[in-house]
Formats: sequence, structure tokens, C-alpha cells
Amino acid sequence: MTGLLDFWNQSLPQLLTGFTLSLQVTGLSLALGIPLGLVLALTLQSASRWLRWPSLVMVEIGRGASILVLLQFVYFGLPSAGLTLSSFASAVAAFCWCTAAYTSEIIRAGLQSVHHGQSEAGEVLGLDPAEILRFVILPQGLPVCVPTLLGFSILMLQASSLAFVVALPELMSKAQLIGSNTFRYMPLFALTAILYAAVCIPATIVVGRLERRLSRHI
Repeated sequence: MTGLLDFWNQSLPQLLTGFTLSLQVTGLSLALGIPLGLVLALTLQSASRWLRWPSLVMVEIGRGASILVLLQFVYFGLPSAGLTLSSFASAVAAFCWCTAAYTSEIIRAGLQSVHHGQSEAGEVLGLDPAEILRFVILPQGLPVCVPTLLGFSILMLQASSLAFVVALPELMSKAQLIGSNTFRYMPLFALTAILYAAVCIPATIVVGRLERRLSRHI
């Protein structure tokens, strides 16, 4: 047992460095992807096909393609088109695309949950469509999406482990590197799982409580 704890103490600093990078990729992807998801949710409902069809293509590819495919497309595919990104930028771009695609559907469902009578009431008050969206639809529809968006954020943190395929030294890459040098994979991946669980389990509990609280007000 003492040997195991010593091994964990030796490995933990490197794993924490990788985990910090995982959190950075996840945070940036969500910070950029969720607003983009809102834009896609709105353009998908646009009457203009010039807005609707490009958004639909982006969403369907982002949802239909594996995140591994998106990662390798951005990192290995874009250089052939003259655009080369670092492993960090490639990971953020791929996860942002995936985030935008999935959250667009989450947000669109939330906005559509607002009763159409609310829009009619806004028209009666003399509000234009942009004002109805800003002051009527978004304030009522977005809170409905919050628990699902938070749950999706947890999944994205877990999926960040796939960024090792583009040589990003995140948590899983660090674990594999240490494991290849020490051949002690079992205790190493156990510690890796504990680090993920230390963030994901409390976050899941918070999301569940928030969902129950919001459900009482809907």
C-alpha cells in the first residue's frame, strides 16, 4: 500500500498538469461553443434558406461525426487546405464544433418550449421580432436548457480524454506516457479515474439538484 501511495505521489503532479489542460480545453470549448449553439439554434429557425441550410449542415456534421473524426479532420485535414493549427487549438476547434452542434438542439428545444402566446403578447405590446426574442423568448427559454447544458458540459470534460489523438498532453496522454515508462498502468489509470470523478461526481449532484429546483418553477 505504501508503494502505491508513493507511486501516486510521484505521478500526481504530471497528471494534474494534464488535467489542467483538459479543463482548459473543455472550458474554452464550452465558452465558445454554447454561444455558437445559440446562433445556430436561431438560424435553424430562420425563414432564409441561406442561413438555415449552412447551419443545418454544420449541426448535422457536428452531431453525426465522431469527435475523433472531428479532431483528426481539424488537426490533420486542415493543413492540406493551408490552415495549420496547434494541437491545443485543434482540440478546442473540434470540441467547439461538437458543442455548438449538440447545444443548438438543446437550446432550440428550450426556445420552442415557450408558449407561442408569449410572442403574441409581445406583438400586442408593440415589440418587434428582435425585442420579442430578447425580452420574451430568451429569458423564458434559456433557463429550461440550463440543467441539460450542464450535464452536457460534464460529458465534454470526459470526452476531452480523446484529445490525445492530436498529441495534446492532457490527462490521458500524461497517464499513457507515465504508464509506458513505468508499466504500472492499473494504479495509474485508477488515479486518472479518481481525478475525473472528483470533478464529475460533484458536478452531477449539483446538476441534479438544479434540475429538481427548476422543475418546481416550470
